[in-house]
Amino acid sequence: MARIAIELPPVFSFSIKIPVRITDLNYGGHVGNDSILSLVHEARVAFLFWNNYTEKDLGGAALIMGDVAIIFKNELFYGDDLTVQVAITELSRSTFDIVYKLQKEVNGKAVDVALAKTGMVCFDYEKRKVMAVPEAVKTKFAHY
Repeated sequence: MARIAIELPPVFSFSIKIPVRITDLNYGGHVGNDSILSLVHEARVAFLFWNNYTEKDLGGAALIMGDVAIIFKNELFYGDDLTVQVAITELSRSTFDIVYKLQKEVNGKAVDVALAKTGMVCFDYEKRKVMAVPEAVKTKFAHY
């Protein structure tokens, strides 16, 4: 079976701690794959907020997710504190990728829980069309 690969950048520009909630657990007693995507979404919104943006206003554009990839590495349980690191990669005319490294601490060491990538597309909801990444956003994100 072919496996997906996510290339990690050398530096992550943003990090957030997110506690695992009881509602994140599935019938197996660990965080479910759907909850990992929800935690990635939480990290993305926090990253955008940190940059004074939202998913509905990225400097004049809105965002939609074009694709997502998640590589699961280790289980995550209730009571774990998740650290999600975020970086921008593959900035192009109308799209960019957001890469995430999800880790928890075990015996004082950071342990990878998952790696993820979301392909984000700039979108004009009024015209229902893909649009260019605003220049100010390109300039700001080029440093990440």
